[in-house]
Amino acid sequence: MLVDPAPAPAPAPPALLFVQHGWADDNRAMMALGQTLVSDGTPIIAPNLGYVQTWLRIEPLIQQVEQIAAEAASAYPHLPLRIVGHSMGGLIWLEALHRHPDWWERVHSLVLIASPVGGSDLGRIFDPLHLGLGIAADLGSNRKPMAEQIAAKIPTLTIAGDLDAGSDGTVPVSCTRFPNAHFVCLEGRSHPALRNDPAVTATIRQFWADFQLGETIELNEMIRRLQSVPGLTDGHRRYFQIAQPLLTLPDGSSIRIWRDWLSIDHVFVASAAGECLYAGFVGWLHSAELRQALAEIQQEQVG
Repeated sequence: MLVDPAPAPAPAPPALLFVQHGWADDNRAMMALGQTLVSDGTPIIAPNLGYVQTWLRIEPLIQQVEQIAAEAASAYPHLPLRIVGHSMGGLIWLEALHRHPDWWERVHSLVLIASPVGGSDLGRIFDPLHLGLGIAADLGSNRKPMAEQIAAKIPTLTIAGDLDAGSDGTVPVSCTRFPNAHFVCLEGRSHPALRNDPAVTATIRQFWADFQLGETIELNEMIRRLQSVPGLTDGHRRYFQIAQPLLTLPDGSSIRIWRDWLSIDHVFVASAAGECLYAGFVGWLHSAELRQALAEIQQEQVG
């Protein structure tokens, strides 16, 4: 009598995949993205934080993701974690990882899609006086120092879209870039379209296979110095060509400034070849700090 052999146990999944939606959204598009990314039994965790709740404050959303992530990681204690966040979803994960450095060794990779790491300029526009007006205050915060620290330990890819030579229609390209991360910019992609664009899927898969994919972000010392000015927010480079030169630096790069009709001060760093390397602005509350920093730089260069 022949006895059928026992079926082989199903292979363990290779990883856990967390995909997180952002502001004014739910989890459907991100779940669809997750399903295009994996076909090998990888569990996909796509928390739905609630459309209305994403308009309020970010702290409860961070806590919700922390709890879900902790439970999932505990259920699969030996699996590495792959993390993908779109827009505010990336910011939520930066905050969660910042609070849990004990998770870092398990994280295979972190992918941020159109995440305003340097602070959303729209958030600053809606809350220019830092009054804490709903989610605008949270989206307008600069998380680049936090992201730079995390990306030094966790392989990190940041993906941006460029729809109008400087932004994806919602988030400026400049605010998605930070040191220690690898950077890929997809031309002609809008902010919402990046959630399920086939090019995004292909880029993430390539990064998972080769962490050296994309441009490595390095900031020169002048850009770092300007970014340390209180209230400076990464902006669009659309006004770069009409900005007035303030001074030329020893390496041939230059600083340009422009004040718009609302008396908002914009500052730009240009390369020696005249290309825009950085664009930022400050609101009324911090205009004096920017002017003071520029005066100090001028004095140093003259000296």
